[in-house]
Amino acid sequence: MSKEMLNALDTLEAEKGVSKSIVIEALESALVSAYKRNYGQSQNVEVDFDENEGDIHVFAVKEVTDEVMDSQLEISLEEATEINTAYEVGDKIRFEVTPKDFGRIAAQTAKQVILQRVREAERSIIYEEFSAYENEIMQGVVERQDHRYIYVNLGKIEAVLSKQDQIPNEHFQAHDRIKVYVTRVENTSKGPQVFVSRTHPDLVRRLFEQEVPEIYDGTVEIVSIAREAGDRAKIAVRAADPDIDPVGTCVGPQGQRVQSLVNELKGENMDIVEWNEDPAIYIANSLNPSEVSDVIFEVENPKVCTVVVPDHQLSLAIGKRGQNARLAAKLTAYKIDIKSESDMEEFYAQLDEEEDTPSDEEVTETKDTLSDENENSPSEEEIVSNESDDSETEL
Repeated sequence: MSKEMLNALDTLEAEKGVSKSIVIEALESALVSAYKRNYGQSQNVEVDFDENEGDIHVFAVKEVTDEVMDSQLEISLEEATEINTAYEVGDKIRFEVTPKDFGRIAAQTAKQVILQRVREAERSIIYEEFSAYENEIMQGVVERQDHRYIYVNLGKIEAVLSKQDQIPNEHFQAHDRIKVYVTRVENTSKGPQVFVSRTHPDLVRRLFEQEVPEIYDGTVEIVSIAREAGDRAKIAVRAADPDIDPVGTCVGPQGQRVQSLVNELKGENMDIVEWNEDPAIYIANSLNPSEVSDVIFEVENPKVCTVVVPDHQLSLAIGKRGQNARLAAKLTAYKIDIKSESDMEEFYAQLDEEEDTPSDEEVTETKDTLSDENENSPSEEEIVSNESDDSETEL
């Protein structure tokens, strides 16, 4: 049994990458439990595994004391000094108590420990391997689905695609090939668990990296993504080289590059717009395909703006159920209020009227002034009296 044990440990270390010392430590701990289970719980025992010969030895450990209270755990100083005069109170003495039939128990225990370590090693390898794929895209095969998940075979492991990570109205059958974005990998008691998504914005980013070499090598950069999965996405791109058209690069000849993404995402529309360091230009671009007449930023809150569009472009700028405006706001990180040119003209006209119309305070002040003037002005009686006096003076 000893040679077989050593060979098994060597194989485990070579093929599975499991350290022999770790397995031996686990084996010794398991053998202590096996001994106590079969030969008595009250003893304090240790197990040594001889790495050279493969032999297993069990030792009962007793503490040297002046007065023995428990003979299973203690030995008197008198008895200890008969073994070795150097022993003192508090020392630990080991007595070999290896049973003759312990080899059979050891073999069974070793098998269980090795199998357990193999499973743990395989889980650890899979966890490390798939942890490297976090925030990356992978291709798998749909295995099955229930009311909560779609289970995707990624080769060595089965990933789960939850309801909230599934594109609405997207349906798969068993054996369908599918591209997914790995959101996280967890090392659970049952083994590694991989969670994937079809709705994550970075799925679009990774698909573009696969389809557009200029994005993969950094010539063109994706600055921001706003997405309503399954319906529409907006992608802001820029190029360090002014001679490169980042939008045209992503769209590709006859729209082939972007069409590949649309097909992969089952018809999800892609609006690719050019990023600009000027917020007004960037916001105007983000509302593509609508035309924009002006972008007005609030003085007190520069992250809030009003976008003015031609009257006939208002519905297009806002989009169906407000989607175009909503995605533009998410893409640019600005709060956007869209108004037509007519609305703005009416708004400015109203402002002009308010400026021309005196305020209540101004009206009150005017009334007070007129009142003061009236008080200082002569009354009609005073005027008549004065006129009479003048007439008498002339006579």
